Amino acid sequence: MPQSRGTRVRARATDTTKADSERLLRFYRQMMKIRLFEEQVNQLYLSAKMPGLAHLYIGQEAVAVGICEALKPDDYITSTHRGHGHCIAKGAAVDRMFAELLGKADGYCRGKGGSMHIADQDTGNLGANAIVGGSAGIATGAAMSAKMRKSGQVAVCFFGEGALGQGLLYETMNMASLWKLPVIYVCENNLYNEYTHYTETTAGKVDARPEAFGIEAETIDGQDVVLVHETALRMVEQARRGDGPSFLLCNTYRYHGHHVGDVDRAYYRPKKEEEEWRTQRDPIQLLTEQLETNKIADDNALATIEGELRGEIEAAVQFALAAPYPDASEVDKHVYA
Repeated sequence: MPQSRGTRVRARATDTTKADSERLLRFYRQMMKIRLFEEQVNQLYLSAKMPGLAHLYIGQEAVAVGICEALKPDDYITSTHRGHGHCIAKGAAVDRMFAELLGKADGYCRGKGGSMHIADQDTGNLGANAIVGGSAGIATGAAMSAKMRKSGQVAVCFFGEGALGQGLLYETMNMASLWKLPVIYVCENNLYNEYTHYTETTAGKVDARPEAFGIEAETIDGQDVVLVHETALRMVEQARRGDGPSFLLCNTYRYHGHHVGDVDRAYYRPKKEEEEWRTQRDPIQLLTEQLETNKIADDNALATIEGELRGEIEAAVQFALAAPYPDASEVDKHVYA
């Protein structure tokens, strides 16, 4: 990733002494929960139990977990069409998420939001958004509200590199910089705008864009959850003390297709590339190596955690499958148009 003058580009962290064992194990648990959840979402689609499509977050887990673990429960996030990971990392319950994906009344939006519009205000999640870059205004508005109320809250706006072509993002970054709003813009660059490599759609240097608005920009390895977390902690602290917005570019990768129906990706990205990211840059494996190297957990301990999570995910799926659909009388409730 090219960089502009003054932008700090950091490589993968190797020193884990700043994070205690309990926190690292929580990172592992949260990342594994997201992956197992997404694997089950794919199975629900393949077995024709889930209506519509879903955009899997597998491969990007370190970004959501590293950042959301730096936030307080009442801090805000906005998400994207690839937003299940953000929802879980911010505290959403997997049973209600599955129910939402299946269109059930026990879902977070009573089945009306589906995969791309899950919201949970109790955990500070102001909602996923199917419009590319569409949540930038929501996150920036939430940050403005927090500043006006002097609540000390911070807002995080997650978006993909495809949103770099949307004007709304730049309008809101301009406002955030002028008014020193407590918002962090997190760009998850997984290399592909649907089926096109981002270098074919994005001119110039990515980090130069926020810098043009006077916003501090940093580029990091988005596969390293410890590095993501440490960087997020600094940016969140900056926002809380009133020093304005920041921009974090996380280099990451989605293992699956643009959506669950995109199963043959050979025509737009090489299989060798996919294999290299899976075997050499997997965020869960990188964290596993840190846990084992620092003697925080061995294979048996991690297998126990995974087994517990698989049980939680299976129970959540059964809950959602058994849950009722909303009554037809609700069709005009909780909608705004």
